[in-house]
Amino acid sequence: MLAYLIRRLLLVIPTLFGIMVVNFIIIQAAPGGPVEQMIARIKGTAVDATARIGGTGGGDAATPQPGERSVPGSSGEASKYRGARGLDPSLIKEIEKLYGFDKPPLERFVLMMKSYVTFDFGNSFFRDRRVVDLVLDKMPVSISLGLWTTLLVYLISIPLGISKAVRDGSSFDVWTSAVIIVGYAIPSFLFAVLLVVLFAGGSFLDWFPLRGLTSENWAYMSWPARILDYLWHIALPVTAMVIGGFASLTMLTKNSFLEEINKQYVLTCRAKGLAERRILYGHVFRNAMLIVVAGFPAAFVGVLFTGSLLIEVIFSLDGLGLLGFEAAINRDYPVMFGTLFFFTLIGLLLGIVGDLMYVAIDPRIDFEARRA
Repeated sequence: MLAYLIRRLLLVIPTLFGIMVVNFIIIQAAPGGPVEQMIARIKGTAVDATARIGGTGGGDAATPQPGERSVPGSSGEASKYRGARGLDPSLIKEIEKLYGFDKPPLERFVLMMKSYVTFDFGNSFFRDRRVVDLVLDKMPVSISLGLWTTLLVYLISIPLGISKAVRDGSSFDVWTSAVIIVGYAIPSFLFAVLLVVLFAGGSFLDWFPLRGLTSENWAYMSWPARILDYLWHIALPVTAMVIGGFASLTMLTKNSFLEEINKQYVLTCRAKGLAERRILYGHVFRNAMLIVVAGFPAAFVGVLFTGSLLIEVIFSLDGLGLLGFEAAINRDYPVMFGTLFFFTLIGLLLGIVGDLMYVAIDPRIDFEARRA
């Protein structure tokens, strides 16, 4: 197992490098880079990116108008960029140097990767802050949403899936399946809107806050009051994400248990007179839960980094989802590539953790033997 673990860790390096190369090439080909963003701000044709998503968040970068194009015959370097007509070529060169675009793409990529090896992700182009500081500022929101959502989804889905498998075809199985179908069919952000309307001062009750993780006077509260205030603020967004996320895991758990229950060793246990509870939790549980529990790291990463953008917007939470969206819209390359490198590395390492969980749940699994 140690040799397998070492090989997986070594494989992280070329995988991460390949992901960065592919994304760097794609981003270079996309129009509207940071130089064009600055040109739009200078000419007064900028559009605040946060206005596109309801004004939430802290981004202040600009985007050139879609209709702008450089005009053939523009002087000097200005013709390389959209909307640069009439600007002094020396100003364009200064902007290129400011953002590092005075160097060829290959050199920029090499310099970027050298910095990333030491976890130096640079500064944001448009926020005048270190990328690491931005990520650390947004992390509490995303960790709160991701961790609580993943834990609650597992705590609800696993017992429910087991109960459905044991009572397959019963009235309980039928009506819970109806609930699951509704949860699967309706996106979590629609549940979020419904919760806002019902419980956050929309059209009915005003029981829950609609902004931030804590109240403004949180620092002056006692610790029990701080905990209650924190739970009060995350109740609705976490509920919306749980409702939208438990359906798939519940059905996966049910089908996994049903498959194990119908196997020959279960019939043998029953023939020997073992109690159903002992068969279920002493024999079936470990085999059936293998695929469910081992997927926890990937599920957490998915919820943490990709599943909460609209929830953050609806509940005015400034997290990593919103940071990544604004960075993509504003072409804030240090934030885009820095967070991509960091989160991809975390995802690859958690994939290795998932393999270790397979072995922990079922010691019969031997990756070395499979390789042989």
